[in-house]
Amino acid sequence: MGLKNNVAIVTGGASGIGRGIASVLSEKGARVVVADIDEETATKTATELPGEAMAVGVDVTDPAETEALAETVIEEYGQIDVLCANAGIYPSKSLEEMTVEDWDGVFDINAKGVMLSVAACLPHMKNKDYGRIVITSSITGPMVGYPGWAHYGATKGAVNGFLRTAAIEVANWDITVNAVMPGNIETGGLDDLGEEYLAKMRSSIPKGELGTPEDIGHAAAFFASEEAGYVTGTTLVVDGGQTLPESQLALEAIEE
Repeated sequence: MGLKNNVAIVTGGASGIGRGIASVLSEKGARVVVADIDEETATKTATELPGEAMAVGVDVTDPAETEALAETVIEEYGQIDVLCANAGIYPSKSLEEMTVEDWDGVFDINAKGVMLSVAACLPHMKNKDYGRIVITSSITGPMVGYPGWAHYGATKGAVNGFLRTAAIEVANWDITVNAVMPGNIETGGLDDLGEEYLAKMRSSIPKGELGTPEDIGHAAAFFASEEAGYVTGTTLVVDGGQTLPESQLALEAIEE
């Protein structure tokens, strides 16, 4: 499932899961556009990818900037084959503390940012009669919950709903829309939580380890491939089995 001759945009591609996606797509032959609000880090990431890549600064909450991103890619490469709408934030805030600004800020990036990124790339995919749209969702919200992430979980439920109707609307142009739903992934943002916390996270996963950004990248690469053309409007959970046990007792039972 190579991606040679494909041009792939990865929003939020400078670090974390986005960097993992960009790295795998690049390894598979795609020309990768690392799109991120942190243009300096995006540039560094682009230079470190194994294949041809470029960096573009973008605020996915701004329609003018997402449109400019798409136009920049068309000017440089003449096509957009793959969009990985990955940009997202996950600040923790309890319901008692949460403000309207907190709620809107997460929705602006995690949900509106997906819609704007798709809207900007869609005309160019339609012109080519081909496209692969891959959204980074999460198990948090659609499948499980975690205190402090009510707003985050709500955005991931929202994008899962978005992709199903979007997939219907664009199917006639050989454009697919799918989502990867990561579990606990080992990114730089987890380091601050401490080893004790990370150990507890690992103990809740049947595989006994956290996922890597590249694990999500491989799932995204499947959805991005030509071979996945008959797969649309669906999601793929990548969580090491985290959502399988009905309780901690199920995990303890396999250790006996």
